[in-house]
Amino acid sequence: MRIIAKKTLREFWEHYPDAEQALRAWYQDTSNSTWNSPNDIRQTYATTSIIPNNRVVFNICGNHYRFIVAINYNSGIVYIRFIGTHQDYDRVDAATI
Repeated sequence: MRIIAKKTLREFWEHYPDAEQALRAWYQDTSNSTWNSPNDIRQTYATTSIIPNNRVVFNICGNHYRFIVAINYNSGIVYIRFIGTHQDYDRVDAATI
């Protein structure tokens, strides 16, 4: 999968260093994956939340942080739409961000 944009992850882990290892691992795993459907994601990340509009919510660092991606399965592109604390996540509409 092609991820747009790693810079978003890097900026987050610079502010929250405890998230760096988990985000780097997610980036590496996702870059080396081919996801054709939400079921493919669930094979690696069983605790993800699959939501409308091809959005997926990942929990990071024991659910301290969450991030939302939008996935274009046909082109193999993952767009990072949001990353933040659990409190930040509660203030966004995950299906439309």
